[in-house]
Amino acid sequence: QVQLVESGGGSVQAGGSLRLSCAASGYASRRNCMAWFRQAPGREREFLGTVNLSGMGTKYGPSVKGRFTVARDNAENTMYLVMNGLEPEDTAMYYCAAEFVPSGFCTENTSYRTWGQGTQVTVSS
Repeated sequence: QVQLVESGGGSVQAGGSLRLSCAASGYASRRNCMAWFRQAPGREREFLGTVNLSGMGTKYGPSVKGRFTVARDNAENTMYLVMNGLEPEDTAMYYCAAEFVPSGFCTENTSYRTWGQGTQVTVSS
């Protein structure tokens, strides 16, 4: 089974940038869809973005499109979330998820079953 571990979180001032990593152990090609989510206290889990195995098929949530970029390095079995122009509203626990989808069509509605433990991102004014 694949194991996902997030890293790269921390504290940053508004307007700053962070790059989160999601390292996948095991046979990464068995989880061709990978995605980023976040959840802040008092809010529901929010979809941020997803990427397929090729790294060329991406989809973003409306709140982060244009600021965040999802990328994938299959040689290192790692997915990245590059965050620019961070705002205090971006403060949340960030999670990565993975799932094998035969069609290769990865969306926010994919039933992701494998999750990491999360990494905290805190943005101050």
